Amino acid sequence: MVKPSARRVMAVSAVTGAVFKRRLSIAVACKAFIISETCYRYEAKLSDENILVADWLLRLTGAQRNWGFKLCFLYLRNVKGFRWNHKRVYRIYKELELNLRIKPKKRLQREKPQPLAVPESVNEVWSMDFMHDQLSDGRSFRAFNVIDDFNREGLCIEIDFSLPTLRVIRTLDQIIEWRGKPSIIRCDNGPEYISNLLGKWALEHNIMLQFIQPGKPQQNAYVERYNRTVRYDWLSQYIFKTIEEVQIAATRWLWTYNNERPNMGIGGITPMQKLAMVAA
Repeated sequence: MVKPSARRVMAVSAVTGAVFKRRLSIAVACKAFIISETCYRYEAKLSDENILVADWLLRLTGAQRNWGFKLCFLYLRNVKGFRWNHKRVYRIYKELELNLRIKPKKRLQREKPQPLAVPESVNEVWSMDFMHDQLSDGRSFRAFNVIDDFNREGLCIEIDFSLPTLRVIRTLDQIIEWRGKPSIIRCDNGPEYISNLLGKWALEHNIMLQFIQPGKPQQNAYVERYNRTVRYDWLSQYIFKTIEEVQIAATRWLWTYNNERPNMGIGGITPMQKLAMVAA
C-alpha cells in the first residue's frame, strides 16, 4: 500500500514531466493525471523545523533509551518549551523508526487495589525504600531512596555497601535540614525501619511512621514506581567498578529526574515544575 504522501510525490513527478516534456500547461497536465493544481503547487511549510525535531528525537532516544514517544514529546513540550504539534512529532518519530513494538505479556486478572491518597502539599508524605545491585566485581551494594509523594521529587539516593538504621537517620536529618520536616514517612517493614532507634527518632521529631502491610508493595506504590525508573533509566544501563562511581551517577541522574524528566503521575511535567507551580 502506497502512503498518500508517496502518491502525491508520484503524481507531482508525472505532472512535472508532462509539463516540460510534452509542453502541456499545468492545468491540462493536472487534469490528465487527476490531481488538483493546489496539490501540485503545495509546498510543505516549516520543513526545516522537521530536521530540528528529528535531531531532538534522535538525541533524546539515544540518551534515554527507555523513553517512549510520550515522554519524549512531553520533554520537548513542557521542559524545552517547543510548541510542536504531537501529530507532527509522532510522524517524524515513526519515520525515524523509533517506535518499538513491544509484545504485551499476558497477566492474570486481579482485584483493583485501592488508589493511594494524593498528598495536597509539600512535605505532607514522604516514601522511602531500599534497592539492591552489584558492582562489576560481584560485590552487592544498596541504594536508599526517599521521595516526596506530592510532586514525586527524589530527595536523595544514598549508596553504600551497608545502610543500617543510624545511616538512615543521618540521611533523613540531612534532607530535613534543607527540605523541612515531613508529617508522615511511608515505608515497608524492613529491619532498618522497624528498629527502636528509628521509632524514637520519629517520636522526637513528631513524625508519623506509616508501615505498609507485609507482602503488599502496592501500598507504597509511589516509591516502588520511582525505584523502577531508577533501575531502568540508569542503574541497569551501566557497569560500575566502585561505590563512588555509583554515587556520582546517582547524584547526576537525580538532578535530571527532578528537573528534566517529565513525570506521567503529575501531568507530564517535572517534579520541580510542580513545586514551582505551588510556590507561585
